[in-house]
Amino acid sequence: MDESLKENALEYHKLPKPGKIEITPTTPLETQKDLSLAYSPGVAAPCLEIEKDPSKVTDYTARGNMVAVISNGTAVLGLGNIGALAAKPVMEGKCVLFKKFANIDAIDIEVDEKNIDEFVETVARLEPSFGGINLEDIKAPECFEIERRLRERMNIPVFHDDQHGTAIIVTAAFRNWLHYTGKKAQDVKLVTSGAGAAAIACLTLLVESGLPKENIILCDSKGVVYKGRSEGMNPQKEQFATDTTHRTIGDAMKGANAFLGLSGPGLITKDMIRSMDEAPLVMTLANPTPEIMPEDTKEAKPDAVICTGRSDYPNQVNNVLGFPYIFKGALDVAATSINEEMKLACVDAIAMLARKEAPEEVATIYAGESLEFGPEYLIPKPFDPRLIVDLPCAVAKAAMETGVATRPIEDFEKYASTLEAFFFRTTLVMRPLFTKAKANPKRVAYCDGEEEKTLRAVQIVIDDGLAKPIVIGRHDVVQTRIKRMRLRMEIDKDFELVDPEKDRRFRDYWQTYHTLMERKGVTPTLAKSLVRTKPTIIGALMVHKGDADAVICGTVGNFNKHLKHIVDIIGLRPDVKTVATMNGMLLNKGMFFMSDTYVNANPTAEELCEITMLAAEKVKRFGIAPKIALVSHSNFGSHRTESAEKMRKARTLIQDSYPDLEVDGEMNADAALCEKIRDENMPNTTLSGAANLLIMPDVDSANISFNMLKVLGDGLPIGPILLGTLLPAHVLTPAATVRAIVNMSAYATVSAQIYEDGQEYRF
Repeated sequence: MDESLKENALEYHKLPKPGKIEITPTTPLETQKDLSLAYSPGVAAPCLEIEKDPSKVTDYTARGNMVAVISNGTAVLGLGNIGALAAKPVMEGKCVLFKKFANIDAIDIEVDEKNIDEFVETVARLEPSFGGINLEDIKAPECFEIERRLRERMNIPVFHDDQHGTAIIVTAAFRNWLHYTGKKAQDVKLVTSGAGAAAIACLTLLVESGLPKENIILCDSKGVVYKGRSEGMNPQKEQFATDTTHRTIGDAMKGANAFLGLSGPGLITKDMIRSMDEAPLVMTLANPTPEIMPEDTKEAKPDAVICTGRSDYPNQVNNVLGFPYIFKGALDVAATSINEEMKLACVDAIAMLARKEAPEEVATIYAGESLEFGPEYLIPKPFDPRLIVDLPCAVAKAAMETGVATRPIEDFEKYASTLEAFFFRTTLVMRPLFTKAKANPKRVAYCDGEEEKTLRAVQIVIDDGLAKPIVIGRHDVVQTRIKRMRLRMEIDKDFELVDPEKDRRFRDYWQTYHTLMERKGVTPTLAKSLVRTKPTIIGALMVHKGDADAVICGTVGNFNKHLKHIVDIIGLRPDVKTVATMNGMLLNKGMFFMSDTYVNANPTAEELCEITMLAAEKVKRFGIAPKIALVSHSNFGSHRTESAEKMRKARTLIQDSYPDLEVDGEMNADAALCEKIRDENMPNTTLSGAANLLIMPDVDSANISFNMLKVLGDGLPIGPILLGTLLPAHVLTPAATVRAIVNMSAYATVSAQIYEDGQEYRF
């Protein structure tokens, strides 16, 4: 470790407060009533329920989502036997990974005990506190006996990640190598360097996956582990002792198809690699310095497929791909153990994930790396958001099928949505719209159809059945980008393509556009040019002509220019005088909407009344009852400025025109969001609880507030949602992500359904 990295690491662990984890309450504790519920006397109620039925502990406590990360510090992360206390930073780090990757609460427990009997006794007595035990950094061979005894004695999952976590990722890589090369497991000769906990677990799982045990040659610091050898042997090594004349790893490597290194740096030479079979699999996992560097492997064997334990090379064997999700699936069905079937289910899920196209979230993080299934992409990336869905579902199903699940999952589609919501928090808010969209998908035109994120979104829309996509873009460009991103969709099969250069409707479209715009300075020649070159005009015309049910644009270019095309062609509803926008923002405290974030610089009271009505309509589509606050620097008449007077007048107009709406104002933002503050200032307020729709006095306050919340509040935006158009149309911004486009696709479909039913103008 160089001095700079050392200093940065020490500062990282020291600031802003020592360590990497803390305990955060999940329930309020602000009043005397809260205290009586959280502790005495209220806490007695769940205690007595658990006493009567122990399974209720999952209903009333955090145990069902709580893992203990336990170590005695005898084999720490390449540092060796540094002791329990010095191991604490590593164990805290493991807890952080549990939380960040799978939303599992974990507590590190360092046990200063090397005696197997005493260590097992200490850990076993912790069972009432935790839903699972993750053993970590315990040296071999003691770790085998410790895990075996604890699994026999405890009725919760016990998992030594150094063994099984590595084994799961290695086996997934091995399976994908077989899949890519077309080789058969029974024909593969594997040589292993290292005979510790991870190596033995890897070989065990590889055998479970079909690799014949007789095809494996295990080597340790004494040489080949062969039948009859007595030096340095233990029962774990003995089960992989081979009837062979080889005595050195160099001899064993000759003609081998695969190598697995879990030993130390520099133990493998170029000559050993050269002696292997053609196109071998070389997994050199010693960390941070592998048994042989990848560059040297490539020089010796250019066709070798390489895996390492390092993040700066392709195919990183990283345990974080496995253990958070294995525990997640096991905990969510309250499994009594993690068995071989659950591990193999995880292997299958990881292997299959690498064969799918990489989503935008992964492509963005790993820009410049090859994410196409093949020699440099056998293993998914750690930040692939699909891991949190695919792996726990696979593990949970295996637990149920093998009878170790005590709380089986009844609806896996709902469970998958819950898991997905951890990475995509908007999923929970969007779920009602997704359900409605899937029931009757509509034709949605995507104007920026040549853009990569649009095409990625379209693939998801097709997979999830949210809409019938119409992609606007040049055929050759769209086709090339689909292939480059390894998307599975096909032109004219999964979606309709509108090529501006070749579409048969071009004449009809430019003539229609000219008719609409001839009194606004658009000549026939200009109409032809604009329809040929402006995809937003094409998309809007498709909706206008009935060739599409909704249009989405704006991920490239200027918002106002896109908006002008939409208004010019599609127009406004007959009961609306101005177009506006609304944005949703998902924060830790819930879902909030605000308007007008993009269009009206300084709306009048009358315009604010109209905007409020339109925004309330849209909020209802999310299954949320709108609670509306007219936000101002003035608090119920405290100021007499022009802006405050405007907001007061808007309230009167809204209540007169739409008496069923729950609305109040003008008020400060804190009064809008906190009922206690509001009641102190206005006991007779007509608004209850926290407002969820904030109507701002001008575009500056709306846009500034929205963007500040997005960053400072770690908010997830939905929108912008266009208000007041005659037919469904939405103008996004260049900042829109793939997920934002997918969300808006579902919203556009539901909007089209409502227009089709003739309900758009009902309030």
